[in-house]
Amino acid sequence: MAIIFHCEHCGKKIEAAESAGGKWGKCPACHNRLYVPTLDSGEELKLAPIDVTDKEREKQLMAETHKLTQDILQEREVPEGATETAGPVFEMSERELMKYIIMYLRLMADSELYEAKRIAALIAPHGVQAVKILDKIALSEIPEPELADISQLVLSGSIRALRDEIS
Repeated sequence: MAIIFHCEHCGKKIEAAESAGGKWGKCPACHNRLYVPTLDSGEELKLAPIDVTDKEREKQLMAETHKLTQDILQEREVPEGATETAGPVFEMSERELMKYIIMYLRLMADSELYEAKRIAALIAPHGVQAVKILDKIALSEIPEPELADISQLVLSGSIRALRDEIS
């Protein structure tokens, strides 16, 4: 006679040989480890009724999670033809902009990419002016003192990265 029971993980109906009773096995459907009950164990399985309010609450939370996910995804979409703005653009002197550009290049050389990206966002609204400063740094035979210890190859790559970011 076969032992018929349900997997406690996935709920699938399982048929096991009588000799498997009292041993551990794997569910053929979900492959989770489970205990095969014996026919003559006489043990009454203690089962709890399914709480309908828990199921409803879970369903409600899943719907809410889906809605929030959709809202977040829609916030990220930018309509065609529109450009993202980071807010008001503040006037920045050439000296201040030069300071931010040097800071960006230094951060890139030190592999602090997150901070460099943040500084690039401050530089971006001043793109034309920043490109002129970058060209001046790139063409200069004597680098700025703050950048003197950075190899020319790394410096050139960082300048290109900033130009791409602000263009």
